[in-house]
Amino acid sequence: MKNLLLLLLALVPVALVAQMPDAPERAEGGGPYDRLIIRGVHLIDGTGSPATGPVDVVVEGNVITSIRTVGYPGLPINERRRPAADENTEVLDATGMYMLPGFFDMHAHTGGGAQGTTPEYVYKLWLAHGITSIREPGSGNGTDWTIRHKKLSEKNEITAPRISAWIGFGNGFGRPIITPEDAREWVKMIDDQGADGIKFFGASPEVYAAAIDEANKRGLGTMTHHAQTRVVYNNALRSAQLGLTSMTHWYGLPEALFKDRIIQDYPLDYNYNNEQHRFEEAGRLWAQAAKPHSEKWNAVMNEMLELDFTLNPTFTIYEANRSLMTQRRAEWHERYTLPSLWRFYEPSRISHGSYWLDWGTEQEIAWKENFRLWMEFVNEYKNRGGRVTLGSDAGYIYKLYGFGYIQEMEMLREAGFHPLEIFQSASLKGAEVLGVDDRLGTIEVGKLADMVIVDANPMANLKVLYGTGSILVDENNEVTRHGGVAYTIKDGIVYDAKALLKDVEEMVKKAKAEEGFEITQPGLDY
Repeated sequence: MKNLLLLLLALVPVALVAQMPDAPERAEGGGPYDRLIIRGVHLIDGTGSPATGPVDVVVEGNVITSIRTVGYPGLPINERRRPAADENTEVLDATGMYMLPGFFDMHAHTGGGAQGTTPEYVYKLWLAHGITSIREPGSGNGTDWTIRHKKLSEKNEITAPRISAWIGFGNGFGRPIITPEDAREWVKMIDDQGADGIKFFGASPEVYAAAIDEANKRGLGTMTHHAQTRVVYNNALRSAQLGLTSMTHWYGLPEALFKDRIIQDYPLDYNYNNEQHRFEEAGRLWAQAAKPHSEKWNAVMNEMLELDFTLNPTFTIYEANRSLMTQRRAEWHERYTLPSLWRFYEPSRISHGSYWLDWGTEQEIAWKENFRLWMEFVNEYKNRGGRVTLGSDAGYIYKLYGFGYIQEMEMLREAGFHPLEIFQSASLKGAEVLGVDDRLGTIEVGKLADMVIVDANPMANLKVLYGTGSILVDENNEVTRHGGVAYTIKDGIVYDAKALLKDVEEMVKKAKAEEGFEITQPGLDY
């Protein structure tokens, strides 16, 4: 019963989870410095502008104070244009590397007892992949725990991304939320506790409307995973009309696009608690919606655009549905996946997201078509000016923290996003949703120093952002790797990303040695 509790939480969110331990005090990272100069880097600033460089970037404390062009590609650096360094200046040589704004993972669970992870393990995997800010949706380790870690991260007392705490609707209230008045009282409670937003799975229409209204009055963000058990009350369009500001995943969107039905075409033996039923039939849902660019399809999209509604698709968390073996055999699992997390992923009749009871070719083919239709909607939404953010929902379905986020970038590329549009969604668009775009989300003078530095061109190949880098065969026919984030800078503190990954590798080695564990494939002993 390794994840029965989280399955129950997905159905009726309550604050009954055992809390993880706190992260240890920060022992990693240098700075913030009185003055830091990053030399010779190519800049992708997150605004959507193309790369420029080489530039020298000056950071004083945690604020960007200068960005100066110091040459032209293929020519020597113009030393006269460089900002001078004195004995109080730290210099980071990033010649030929690429700099991007710190990434926002807008669906980032910290894990918990069921996964057997610790916050240090998760936080280091995120930072090692350039993730400097997260939206913690549901705060499954408890409101107090999440808000405490948010404050510790703000003070840089732990090695962790910035944390925006979005609380699961109803968590910590002590009684069921039945009336609109209950909903408003709960929203006030979490606002007073220091929450940043709310994650809904759905609720009765009156309660849902009251909670969204109260949240908007208080300036709290709102997001919904439109669970099949509640979507009949409010689909994604109805939620947007009520004032919901964002949705995660895609549930609720096809339902808003139905023309010849109100309820999904469930098989007559369907049971929501059967995880294969749940995910198998979800893979047939977009085919039941209005056709792309039809009158209904356009009307729903245009109204959502007018309401400034944000999509956080999390394509990657469903990627195993179209190619289970590929995700199960991802190369990073051997080195970076804890034994407890591997066991959590294994097929099970009672574990949420471990639904491969009899998963085969027919299910994967259906999901490939599901992705095609879903991606077409999301890409067109972006093309018409809609806001799309990046989220991974890692920790489930063979998705490892950090690595899954880069997989999401690759899936947005498949959907039709230009790499510069992906980086904009990964930074500026996330900052807009969290209301911090005046301070974060782009690399500009006056903004805080949250940055990602990688030793290869991520526009040409997103795979260089993986902690394992990308395969490169050199002129001597030697197989090597290039890429992997070199440095992640958060709030002016410079983290060696590869050293963070090494720490994670050591955690995994130790856990395997203690258990005598090695990864095997389900149903096999090898």
